[in-house]
Order: sequence, then C-alpha cells, then structure tokens
Amino acid sequence: MTQEMYAYIVETFAAEDELLRRLPAEAKAKGIPQIHIAPEQGRFLQILIGATGARKVLEVGALFGYSTIWMARALPPDGKLITIEINPLHAQTTRENVARAGLTDRVEVREGDARAILPQLRDEAPFDLAFIDAEKAEYLDYVDAALDLVRKGGVIVGDNASARGLAWNPSPPEDARDFVLAIRAFNQRMAADPRLLSLLVPIGDGMCVGVVR
Repeated sequence: MTQEMYAYIVETFAAEDELLRRLPAEAKAKGIPQIHIAPEQGRFLQILIGATGARKVLEVGALFGYSTIWMARALPPDGKLITIEINPLHAQTTRENVARAGLTDRVEVREGDARAILPQLRDEAPFDLAFIDAEKAEYLDYVDAALDLVRKGGVIVGDNASARGLAWNPSPPEDARDFVLAIRAFNQRMAADPRLLSLLVPIGDGMCVGVVR
C-alpha cells in the first residue's frame, strides 16, 4: 500500500475527530506507550460491530481508551462495552477519556488482571464481540476465555497478528522472539480451532478475526 493510498483511506473512511487526535500525545505525556490501534482499525472494529448487530462488547487491554472510544461510538444507546485494564494509570486515563467522549453510560472499565476477571463475566455473557489487545504471552488464555463468553455468530478479534511483519519470519530477531512466538501460537489457535472461522486481515499490525461457529 502506498502512503497516498493509506492517507486516502484514513481521510475518507476513518478520519479522527479532535478528541481522538489529541489522545495519543496526551497519553505519551503521561508515559503511556504509543501502541494503540490505527484509525482504520478503529473503523474496521466499528464495521464488525455494525455487521454483527453487537450490543455488548468485551475489550481486553484498554491502554488509554482509544480503541474503546472507537468501539463504544458504534454501539446503540443501550449498548455496553466492558474493557479490562491491569495498569492503574492506564485504567484511570481510559475512564477520563471515555467521560470526555460522553460515553460513560456505555463503557465500564474494570481494573485488574484479565485472566482473573474474564471468568467472572460468565453471568454477564453472551458478548457479541471480543477485542484482544493486551499482553501477547497471555493471548491464548484470552482466546479460551472469549470462546466461553462470545455467542455463536459473534466475533473475536486479536490485534498485532502480524507481529510487526515478523509472524512469518522463520528466524525472528532474538529480542522479538517471545513476542513473535506468542503471536504465532495465537494465530495458529485462531486458524485451527473448529469453533472458529478465522482470517488474518492485513490492516494495521494485522488483526486476526474469527467468527464463533
């Protein structure tokens, strides 16, 4: 994809409003890493929410609420998004940004380890969509939990499925090896699990999308 084509796609289909444009720089000033999704990925998540008629969304890894806001904006007025964030600073920043976006009535931030929180959500299931974008070494745990929580016909999405272009590299750099192996294991699970119909979509750093059968 050329830079011109990318710019055209973002400007035409996924333009950020003033709030979304400000959030990354504000987060950086707080020491929060710049590892959020790209605008076109936010629009893609909105499309998945619209296509599935989603009313209840689960997010694992809020960071500073950028993806949270994109998804919550696509929900109906009575929709609900639960986002799980382990870092207290990130969780509080997400709450503040969600409030600035006027989405407090649709979004609930649950602070803590997702591996402990996810099993507690069974009484609140089923969810229509789950978006996974947190600790890569724990992706398999998140997928297993999501398969128990997302309804048939719902969607599970995992970010960074391309592993910065290293997922298909037979000899990844040593300093990225654990990251790459974790992503490969996740992609393999999404591809091979008979409960899922999945594909790695080359958008952003890759999004692996699976429909629950």
